[in-house]
Amino acid sequence: MIIVPEKEMAGLLNRADAFTAVENVFASMSKGDAYNFPVIREAIGHEDALYGFKGGFDKAGMALGLKAGGYWPNNLEKNGHINHQSTVFLFDPDTGMVKAMVGGNLLTALRTAAASSVSIKHLARKDARVMGMVGAGHQATFQLRAALEQRDFEKVIGWNYHPEMLPNIEKVANEAGVPFEAVELEGMVEADVVISITSTFAPTIMAGHVAPGTHIACMGTDTKGKQEIEAALLAQTTVFTDEVAQSISIGEAQHAIAEGLIKESDVNELGAVINGTHPGRTSDDEITLFDGTGVGLQDLAVASAIVDLAVEKGIATIVDF
Repeated sequence: MIIVPEKEMAGLLNRADAFTAVENVFASMSKGDAYNFPVIREAIGHEDALYGFKGGFDKAGMALGLKAGGYWPNNLEKNGHINHQSTVFLFDPDTGMVKAMVGGNLLTALRTAAASSVSIKHLARKDARVMGMVGAGHQATFQLRAALEQRDFEKVIGWNYHPEMLPNIEKVANEAGVPFEAVELEGMVEADVVISITSTFAPTIMAGHVAPGTHIACMGTDTKGKQEIEAALLAQTTVFTDEVAQSISIGEAQHAIAEGLIKESDVNELGAVINGTHPGRTSDDEITLFDGTGVGLQDLAVASAIVDLAVEKGIATIVDF
């Protein structure tokens, strides 16, 4: 078994590699060459934690496995560890034998940011210039770095439930040479692209906060009951997602579906846009929305690339198992 510990991840994985892996696996999913297993995600009744498993099989990339992990909201305050904790396990598709164990924390942050970045590449207006961020936590910094590479943004605006955290994303904007401005939620109408990355169970972004032509990437809703976007806003958008089954059950679309505002058939695969079987954005006034629920295949694709790099560079530990 190949072991790639968390401490080695920063030297192995970069945003470009994560972007390519995620874009490719979305395309494979839409072609039917890869599929996800049903997600298990539960409150464990201890430390307010959510824990679960996401897995799947990518026949094109020959990646089989799962990610185990979840969200411990008290970690930073209690022990200094990040709140999201996970590990990826890969298996040999030919034999079922365990192949690798890979640290999943940085991997998760980069693959999640890559997903929204892929959506911006394929769905945002080409002339998008103002980047809007709703959320300013650990994951938001990864989201913003990746997003700023997709268009020639001239300004970043941001809002967070805890305004004292806004310097986290202001620093990222400044490092990229882009000015930053803190705004109220109503100020998000200035944005051409909005990334929402919060962990709320009540909508934050309302229809009046979004201008025509905006692309929205909703990246925080991955559990039944979570919600970042007013359901009525989804009914005004063209909705895309990583996987339709997850979008309508644990993603942002769950609420609009429950209220009868949209149907399952209204939710489109981002992979279809990548493959050219869906036109994607069709006008400059259209509001597009990417419901990024986070699929196990993203983790497996990125982890597989990391394992190959780790072995190539002599960083991996190989043990009998």
